[in-house]
Amino acid sequence: MTGHVITAPAPAATTTPPPPATPTSPPATAAPATPAPAAATAAPATAATPASASVPVTGGWATFSAAMTAEVPPIADRDDLTVTIAPGAGFGSPAAFVPSWGAIEIDGTRLKIDPATARPERTSDRNRYPAVWGALVHECAHAQHSVWTAPPVAHPGVLEAATLLEESRIEAAQIRRRPDDRHWLRACTTEIVIGDNGGASAAAQIPPVPYHAARNAALILARLDGGILEAAECAPAATEIEAILGIDTLEKLRAIWREAHTVADTDAAAMLDLGARWLDLVGPDPHADPEPSSPLGAAIDATVTNVGKAVAAAPVAPDPAEVAEAARQAAEQQAKDAAAQAQRVFGSGARRAWTASRRRTREARPGEHTAARVLARALNTAATRERATVKTTSALPPGRLRMRGALAREAQRAAGAMPTAEPFTRVTRKTVPLPPLRVGIACDVSSSMGDYAAPVASAAWIIARAAELATMPATTATVTFGASVKPITYPGTAPARVTEFSCPDGYHALDIAVEALNGGLDLAYPGATRLLVIISDGHYTGSERRRAQQHLDKLRAAGCAVLWLAPADSGPNPLNGANVHLITHPATTAAAIGRAATAAVRGT
Repeated sequence: MTGHVITAPAPAATTTPPPPATPTSPPATAAPATPAPAAATAAPATAATPASASVPVTGGWATFSAAMTAEVPPIADRDDLTVTIAPGAGFGSPAAFVPSWGAIEIDGTRLKIDPATARPERTSDRNRYPAVWGALVHECAHAQHSVWTAPPVAHPGVLEAATLLEESRIEAAQIRRRPDDRHWLRACTTEIVIGDNGGASAAAQIPPVPYHAARNAALILARLDGGILEAAECAPAATEIEAILGIDTLEKLRAIWREAHTVADTDAAAMLDLGARWLDLVGPDPHADPEPSSPLGAAIDATVTNVGKAVAAAPVAPDPAEVAEAARQAAEQQAKDAAAQAQRVFGSGARRAWTASRRRTREARPGEHTAARVLARALNTAATRERATVKTTSALPPGRLRMRGALAREAQRAAGAMPTAEPFTRVTRKTVPLPPLRVGIACDVSSSMGDYAAPVASAAWIIARAAELATMPATTATVTFGASVKPITYPGTAPARVTEFSCPDGYHALDIAVEALNGGLDLAYPGATRLLVIISDGHYTGSERRRAQQHLDKLRAAGCAVLWLAPADSGPNPLNGANVHLITHPATTAAAIGRAATAAVRGT
């Protein structure tokens, strides 16, 4: 039957499967146990030490089995179970529970991923193998709820019917305990229904007779009433089953399984009584011949397909802790990548290459010195804050005496109580610490930006010099990006000379430039006022734009402001999310950057 509960005392024991669902093959989900109690086998209060698995378990399968074993206790509400998943496990069923071993076995051939990559402790990972995880949950439901015991003299047909009813009963009980398990039980319904009909080939040819219609009513429609499946997805099977059984018979069967859903886990008499009523209505297996293109088989297939699509369309969301851990790991990896990129651009090797390069340097002009001092004063002014006022009270001077407090203190003393009133008040003013400023500048050196090479070189020196002169802590760095990324000014360094450059390139490695500036200035981390300035017309290829946009989005999400300076006459196409400022003349570049930095400081 469909109980998935094995009574075999050890893997080597020879067992006889119960009567098959069709004459073509035994049910794939049937418990290959003796006709004595199958699903009706009581689960021991304390299971013996589990015997070895029925098949060899090595490598990734052993690791996966151990990981699933660790997840079972809260699902089954038992801590004495062992899980084995490997190809061929499960005694010919997709999954099986062996009470005498306290063991669950799952056939690994249904796992469509490499078991070594499975991480079942993560909710999101279970979405990669929902039917397999659902089979585990189903067997855990058996382990917790299939505890009633039938007497040895029970009629095999009655016991078979009771075992069939047990399938939806234990799932209904499971979701009453753990509602979130419903998703996984839905996912494994596809395996159970097809398996209990002998596999996909046999299910397609299942004889459309009352016996098989009733069995599938218990497998599908009983799960609908048990709260596992939805009416819309069960409609094909419901229509065909009703056509075969008739409305009256189907309603009588529905009353039986609905009553089964209310039976206690230990009430064997009630389950056997329901099994007898079922057998009286349905009768024994007629062993009818398979029917190609069976309408019942087509309806079952349509229902199973509907359930599978519904489960795939609504994966379970990951746990908040898992999301937080994934975000933490992503942030750590991003920081490592940014630091490595900064080392390549600003590290000692880059400095030696810079020294050997042909880029010209010159003395700063008087106007550039003046601009640096003006910007430094502007930053200082923007950073000026009123001191915060803090009011405190005390029992002793100094401070202003409040008569109400003094009288309250005397009254407390007169009453013999410990004086707690504080009659003196004092006002102090404290300077609010200002977060430091970090400014990263990335300049496009493709050929279309030639008019801006000299102004940007000048602006880079002015910004770095102003950061050194300002009283507030400030750090800047400037790079150029084209086919490669090269430094103009280094983080925390005010160059003595202005470095000039040309614009010969045809590529745009903006993603590398942003990552290097992030690594060198910690633009993605709080604790400072952060500003990224990009000077470019934005004429990039699709892949260049996509990579740069990803890095820009991460910085903006981390709280870094982004200013995009673009030539007004270039038909600019900046990236999304940046604060765009059009420059009408190259000479205004330094002033625009200075205003943006000052505004960023003032806005903190």
